[in-house]
Amino acid sequence: MIIENMKAKGRLSIVLKDKDGNIKDTREVDNLVVNTGLDYIASRMKDATATAMTHMGLGSGSTAAAAGDTDLGSLLGSREALDSTTVTNNVITYVASFEAGDATGAVTEAGIFNASTAGTMLCRTVFSVVNKQANDSMTVTWAITLTAI
Repeated sequence: MIIENMKAKGRLSIVLKDKDGNIKDTREVDNLVVNTGLDYIASRMKDATATAMTHMGLGSGSTAAAAGDTDLGSLLGSREALDSTTVTNNVITYVASFEAGDATGAVTEAGIFNASTAGTMLCRTVFSVVNKQANDSMTVTWAITLTAI
């Protein structure tokens, strides 16, 4: 009997800059690929009927990420369209920039989605607060790695 398993693991990098482009904070955070995200991956392996991931959201929710999550706890502003999506080997990388005035506040969570509102959430993470002021910008680079285990 042959048993094969696949694991989806995400990690994001957060870079917060002030209005002059000086780095104020950086973070490396692991994430959870939620059940809807796993279903999404499986459906995309079958065909392309599921819409590609296109947006990232930041929020102020503090409830731990759970497999059953379908949205952020408390969205700050609106979801941001992805700046880029690349695939190299078994890693897909999503990048989104939140400019001055976007997602301002005490940022404690992030998620990737396939729509600007509603839609399917691929993954979610919760982290210690990153205080994004009105003039700050934040870039989030999120890598999802698929591995055989």
